[in-house]
Amino acid sequence: MLLMFEDHHKEHLSFLTDTEIDVVKEFCRISMDFIRKGANPKVYIGAAQKLKVEPETVQHGVEGLMYLLTESSKLMLNEIDFQDSILTLGFSEEMRQTLLQLYLQNRKEIRTILSEMSMDLPHYHNLEWRFDVQLGSRSLRRQTTPTVLFKLHTEESGLRETTVLQTDPVNLVHMTKVLDEALQEIKSSYCRRILRNIK
Repeated sequence: MLLMFEDHHKEHLSFLTDTEIDVVKEFCRISMDFIRKGANPKVYIGAAQKLKVEPETVQHGVEGLMYLLTESSKLMLNEIDFQDSILTLGFSEEMRQTLLQLYLQNRKEIRTILSEMSMDLPHYHNLEWRFDVQLGSRSLRRQTTPTVLFKLHTEESGLRETTVLQTDPVNLVHMTKVLDEALQEIKSSYCRRILRNIK
């Protein structure tokens, strides 16, 4: 899998193609600090004065590197895919090797940081189900009323919650069909592109 870059990401990273390798290493260090601790605008100003460029140029370069590192870590790109992804950006061989080493050294830490930042939503723990059929009642002696009962157990931040749901087989088949269509849709290339940008 290759990392796809929007035009503005390419533009942000293009600033680094003309800089020296030591400057790129410093940008990489700043990017990792920002991933760990958050942005600090004072750093942009200091680096901009040293490089004699606008602070926005430095900010865009750092943000471009942060995007490259975080998205590559999310997708767990291997060495070949990472190098193929940045090949189109115009970096020299030495710079590509430097970025690759930075990525390989920090991808586990970046994934840990990203997982800590993600919201803890309720997730599936267990599901119990029962099929009931009412064969008759006092008013209607010959009837069949099937129902499906679910006991859904979810977990959030270590706390478990149980929800009881009831439906009839026709609605259950309909829900299954709609969910199956949604799963097929999410496998499409269009949805994958959207999900890649959301992550």
